[in-house]
Amino acid sequence: MGQQESASGRLSLFSLSALVIGSMIGAGIFSLPRTFAVATGPFGALIAWSVAAGGMYMLARVFQTLAERKPDMDAGVYAYARAGFGDYAGFLSAFGYWISTCIGNVSYWVLIKSTLGAFFPVFGDGNTPVAIAVASLGVWAFHFTILRGVQQAAFINTIVTIAKVVPIAIFIVIIAFGFKWDQFAANFWGGQNMPDSSLFEQVRKTMLVTVFVFIGIEGASVYSRYAKKRSDVGSATIIGFVVVTAVMVLVTLLPYSNLARADIAGMRQPSMAAVLEAVAGHWGAIFISLGLLVSVLGAYLAWSLICAEVLFTAAKTRDMPLLFARENAAKAPSAALWLTNIVVQLFIISTYFSGDAFSLMLNLTSSMSLIPYAFVAAYGLLLARRGETYEKASGDRTRDLVFAGVAVTYTLFMLIAGGPRYLLLAAILYAPGSALYIWARREQKLRIFKPIELAIFCGLVLACLSGVYALATGGIAL
Repeated sequence: MGQQESASGRLSLFSLSALVIGSMIGAGIFSLPRTFAVATGPFGALIAWSVAAGGMYMLARVFQTLAERKPDMDAGVYAYARAGFGDYAGFLSAFGYWISTCIGNVSYWVLIKSTLGAFFPVFGDGNTPVAIAVASLGVWAFHFTILRGVQQAAFINTIVTIAKVVPIAIFIVIIAFGFKWDQFAANFWGGQNMPDSSLFEQVRKTMLVTVFVFIGIEGASVYSRYAKKRSDVGSATIIGFVVVTAVMVLVTLLPYSNLARADIAGMRQPSMAAVLEAVAGHWGAIFISLGLLVSVLGAYLAWSLICAEVLFTAAKTRDMPLLFARENAAKAPSAALWLTNIVVQLFIISTYFSGDAFSLMLNLTSSMSLIPYAFVAAYGLLLARRGETYEKASGDRTRDLVFAGVAVTYTLFMLIAGGPRYLLLAAILYAPGSALYIWARREQKLRIFKPIELAIFCGLVLACLSGVYALATGGIAL
């Protein structure tokens, strides 16, 4: 299969689905037990996953609809924002998605080193000097692997996706066999020895986490130009969503049936390894840790592919500097990869100054990715309201209006629920990042900003300055 796909330069439904699943199942799933236990019990977790799954399902349907109705648009996360809301909005979507992916990749390296830290103290919580040095070597090893060709890397991702699902499935089976109804019932409404908080507050604390684990749902859309059949893009998105949602819910809820919520909340990350160790013995920690390493490295590969593709496509349409549209002899987006990994390297170095590097990178990734998602949902809503592409399928219009409307509401709610801290940190990245947009516009000798775009840019600069001030005065802690 791999040889055939490499020869044709096209990806099958299976490979596209693996790309989506591989993108979504990464670092986040291995941190779910502790992350949820700190915030809430099974009841709150069920509500949180219902909200997240409902919102993300609607977003997945928007991606599916747009892939079918706008088959000429490649790298949809970026292209849809540009088509609907202008050049600067398209740039912000592309840049936001690209930088969020860079940050997400950093969280992967932090978790890898934190996992190794359970066995080798020199790695600590993933942000020690040794951990940073080893992560840096890994970044550049992957960099040169991807430079050998996208199709080869996608084939490797397919194999890795199959390999990493196995330990997660075994974890679910073992914990399910140990299911204790009395323990689950004791934890259901919050459990003992945990601070009291309202149900709304419990659910709110999990929201950015649920966003993080669903990031990657757009993987097939981003790589749509490689699909053998355009219809496979939407199908792969829905398949990936259903599979991953089921796995995430099981990994979150089953530990409550074996251990007290307070015990789960006190575990170190990756908590999935700690849960299996508590239930099955020390071999469980080793087994899950090995699975985590395979999973995270596979997800890192998938995300690196997606990240470079967005920057490459934006450069081809001249909304990023033309420099980043360069391909090497293996048809890999070489210049985009170089910039991507330089940025990843800088963020890896910055983790040394963070008290909880993994949580910071996780939540910042979620906040940054929500902005491009909001643009996609808004474009789907705009298309349905105008009736564009619905001339021969008017019956679908009402349905798609509902899908897109709920998706817009969900993404905006998530941004608000995350709080101002991460929005200010996002502005610190967006404002100077706009220099790439100015560079691209000057290359083409075009007017840089329209009046409303200039107002948005000025707003970003003010938010950026506010964020820098908050960091300097301790108002925002890393």
